[in-house]
Amino acid sequence: MTVETDILAALTGLVAGRVFPDIAPQKTPRPYITFQQIGGQTLQPLDNSLPDKKNGRFQVDVWATTRMAASSLALQVEAALVGSTVFTCRAIGAHANTHEPDEGLYGTSQDFSVWSSR
Repeated sequence: MTVETDILAALTGLVAGRVFPDIAPQKTPRPYITFQQIGGQTLQPLDNSLPDKKNGRFQVDVWATTRMAASSLALQVEAALVGSTVFTCRAIGAHANTHEPDEGLYGTSQDFSVWSSR
């Protein structure tokens, strides 16, 4: 398993399985969640051994048909990730709102630091 699999598992119950790495398929019913790794910290032990933990910075985006629905889902995402017992997660900053008027989508984006042994 990978940390991405663990993130998917932590979020899938919030939107009936509509959680996707990177992008959602066209015409995905709303609400849905996308996430991607956008960096992270590296550990470089002095003895050149491989570290037993890895860090990733993940951007999680929620998409819904209204601002209130997107904001509510974003709070649920934060609670699910920070409350995980499978990995350690901390929010990096607050939510940032977005809007895609051509698609009728309201979105919220937030970055998280995730430490995992996977």
